[in-house]
Amino acid sequence: MSKIKKITGKVYVLEDNIDTDLIIPAIYLNLVPTIPEEYDKLGSYALSGLPENFDDFIAKGETKSEFTIIIAGRNFGCGSSREHAPICLGAAGTIAIVAESYARIFFRNSVATGEVYPLESTERLRDKFQNGDLAEIDMDNATITKTDTNETFQLKSLGAVAPVIEAGGIFEYARKEGMIT
Repeated sequence: MSKIKKITGKVYVLEDNIDTDLIIPAIYLNLVPTIPEEYDKLGSYALSGLPENFDDFIAKGETKSEFTIIIAGRNFGCGSSREHAPICLGAAGTIAIVAESYARIFFRNSVATGEVYPLESTERLRDKFQNGDLAEIDMDNATITKTDTNETFQLKSLGAVAPVIEAGGIFEYARKEGMIT
């Protein structure tokens, strides 16, 4: 059972194969997420590598996104291994990503940092949602509901990794469980 029961908010829809360069361009990797001002700045650059034909993830002049849920296709987070990728999304205000599949390293970095919930869909949801749709994720039942139509879709359970994310990442989880001091 998940500590967070429901995640609600606006949806931002992405395609297949969104790589880490699109999530956070390499030019911003010099920002140190453990420094609060730099963590916030890192969030302000989330998805800034997307081509111009995409809607803005973060409105001009803002530092946080209005989108708390990202829905994507296959192979989300492919490319180079960057802890900055899930961190910048969390810093921007994203709570959950629902994708058909993830690059293994992005999934592991999401769990290790505890920044975002990397949920997997059981069908192609990116074709069923549009930017700005309202959605609710029920963590205990592993579902996402499109609020305006009341359509509910099944997600895969996070299982044993949920407590690691909820603790704030692998190190916080290990401390909480007495594995490290």
